[in-house]
Amino acid sequence: MALDRQRIVAEAVALLDAEGLDGVTTRRLAARLGVRSPTLYWHLPNKAALVTAIADAILDQEFGDLSPPEPDQHWPDWLSGLAERLRRALLAHPDGARVISAAQLSATMAAISELAMSTLVARGLPLREARVIVLTVERFTVGHVLEEQSPRPDAEALKDFDLTAFTERHPTAVAAITEYFRPGRTVDDLFRDCLEVVIAGAAVKAGTAS
Repeated sequence: MALDRQRIVAEAVALLDAEGLDGVTTRRLAARLGVRSPTLYWHLPNKAALVTAIADAILDQEFGDLSPPEPDQHWPDWLSGLAERLRRALLAHPDGARVISAAQLSATMAAISELAMSTLVARGLPLREARVIVLTVERFTVGHVLEEQSPRPDAEALKDFDLTAFTERHPTAVAAITEYFRPGRTVDDLFRDCLEVVIAGAAVKAGTAS
């Protein structure tokens, strides 16, 4: 099979799924493709370009269709749905949020931002405010997923952790966590509740929800 950029990126995403971002190296990728590392540089000149290509591939799986809201759909609801899709795209792959954070030149992420900002401007928001709202929602989403995808403390890290003492020092925080995550409530609910606060506050500040 001929080696082209599409095949390289597809194999890079497969390597990400198998090894995580730290395992994505040109040496390992070349070995999976059965070529020498310099061969890859004809298509992707460096690690930054490779990570950006992976980011675009991850996002394209979820954002094959990018369209503005329907005329009767309120922009806060539409923007919330966009953030849900972004989170879903990142969670679909190990270290998805790290990949997007490292890909400063992602064309697909730029297209998502362009659509979101232009949509808000079309609904009457000033450009500066539209940019701040969109960046806040995007960065909240990526940050939330970064935490979701971070490794949990292992047995060694928890060996000397005193939960009783921690609870005594932080009773309100522990009570809040316990109360929130009652049976049936998940981190998906937490994301949506936090996102609602972010977008609802933005809508109030903008003075519009249309």
